[in-house]
Amino acid sequence: MSKKARTRQRAAGSGRAAVSVRTAVSVRRAASRQPAAGSGTKDAELIAAARTARDNAHAGFSGFKVGAALETADGTIVSGCNIENATYGLTLCAERVAMFKALSEGHRKFRRVAVVADTDDPTPPCGACRQILWEFGGDLEVILANLQRERARYQLSALLPLPFDARLLT
Repeated sequence: MSKKARTRQRAAGSGRAAVSVRTAVSVRRAASRQPAAGSGTKDAELIAAARTARDNAHAGFSGFKVGAALETADGTIVSGCNIENATYGLTLCAERVAMFKALSEGHRKFRRVAVVADTDDPTPPCGACRQILWEFGGDLEVILANLQRERARYQLSALLPLPFDARLLT
């Protein structure tokens, strides 16, 4: 089985949708324009926190470990990792764990999130994570990295162009 096929199989088993060829191509194109703004030292610290969190992932079913680190408005870094469950449907992605952990610790304003996986191509947040990040964090900067380096950088609005949020409930 090719490395690409194994990656797709791991992604599917982790509850993350496999990236389509079209999406992968657009991600690679965007990655060539990235990274952009941000403070280099703080970027490195945020990505390092996501890498460290990834080490704690409970991914015994898929083997697809992901770490995330969320930077709050006051500069605090809150990390999370994916936690799989045998039912898969109850699996939590790293981004949601980091956000829920930050909220449970009283943080309410956020700047950005870093997501790290052991893949060649950037691993963007899944749809559920994009929704949670948008609802509680707004138009965050999303930094995507692998174990070696930063791969891409987006605003969440580019990844979730038409979000469902509280404004639609009034």
